[in-house]
Amino acid sequence: MSRIGRLPISIPKGVNIEILDGKEIKVSGPLGKLERVFPAVVEIVKEDSELKINNISDTRFGKMMWGTVRAVVNNMVHGVSKGFEKQLQIEGVGYKAEVIGKILKLYLGYSHHIEYPIPANIDIKVDKNIIFVKGFDKELVGSVSADIRGFKEPEPYKGKGIRYVNEKILRKAGKTRK
Repeated sequence: MSRIGRLPISIPKGVNIEILDGKEIKVSGPLGKLERVFPAVVEIVKEDSELKINNISDTRFGKMMWGTVRAVVNNMVHGVSKGFEKQLQIEGVGYKAEVIGKILKLYLGYSHHIEYPIPANIDIKVDKNIIFVKGFDKELVGSVSADIRGFKEPEPYKGKGIRYVNEKILRKAGKTRK
């Protein structure tokens, strides 16, 4: 039995939820609008100011999806009410980033700069060597952050590259002379 799936999701003020056939959910709030269709093994029920996810299948897949659907719906509700943010840190001599219009320009020591088009519903700001990625869709914020990090992953000797702010990079010892 899923322990996460049993927990009800409280609906904050200003968030509207529309459920179609117990499988499709549309969540709208002050920051945006999200919608998603889930498998038929779970049912989403709205009771007063709470959402409950019910497992209507006794299969292994149904048990797995019960907690997953609850977590995704909770992220949707949290996203349209408060939003999500990831922070990336640029480390290296001459490495920098800037936002020009809807394009993020990255200078990462290559012979050319990298232009990353900023997707809709994502807000990117740069302050010195920190890139702030904000949005109301948790999956999209994580995907954009991973794309940006992938342009120059941190290397283990000097730690140069793009990393998440709280990420620990395991450093390797360099070569030693005899």
